[in-house]
Amino acid sequence: MSTTGKEIETNPRGIPRAPFIEDVQAHVGGPDAEVESTLRQFQQAIAKYRYMELNLNQKKKGLLEKIPDVGKTLSMVKYLKSRRSSKDEASKGDDLDEGDAASKPLTTTFELNDTLYAEAEVVENDTVYLWLGANVMLSYTLVEAEELLTSKLSSAKTALEHTNEDLEYLREQITIMEVNTARCYNWDVKRRREAREAAAAKGEDKAE
Repeated sequence: MSTTGKEIETNPRGIPRAPFIEDVQAHVGGPDAEVESTLRQFQQAIAKYRYMELNLNQKKKGLLEKIPDVGKTLSMVKYLKSRRSSKDEASKGDDLDEGDAASKPLTTTFELNDTLYAEAEVVENDTVYLWLGANVMLSYTLVEAEELLTSKLSSAKTALEHTNEDLEYLREQITIMEVNTARCYNWDVKRRREAREAAAAKGEDKAE
């Protein structure tokens, strides 16, 4: 993850790209350089990527729960808005049949707990109350509520798309760093073996 004097390449959300180490010997600093610090840097980079992956998975879980809830709320607001429009048209005498249907009381069921529901009649007007989070509820007109919920739903879907892209990107970077780690370790094993073989060959020459 070191810049080595170069600008770090990132994805659109600022996650740094993992460099692929083509020449392990040049990267560690020569044929006699120690590799422990390099391997430690690789492991730290992998840990950072996995931490980002954990946070993004949590974010994705929240979005997958939020999007259906916002979608259901938006559908209800649109339904209330259509009923209101039907009543307004009926009051002008445009569509009596549709007006009769819209004039019927709106009944629904409210969840009291996980297994208990109660039926209630909804008093319809031009205002709805929306939970904004953190125990905050505000009133909006039907038009304002539809605009707000449409915007929130669009933003949540975009955020989910970006989160999925970032998770895929992170998996690629983790794979690259794992490959770098394996190549560096194998290079060190090969170097040590060659050193032992060279030392053994020198010993045999002296014995002769």
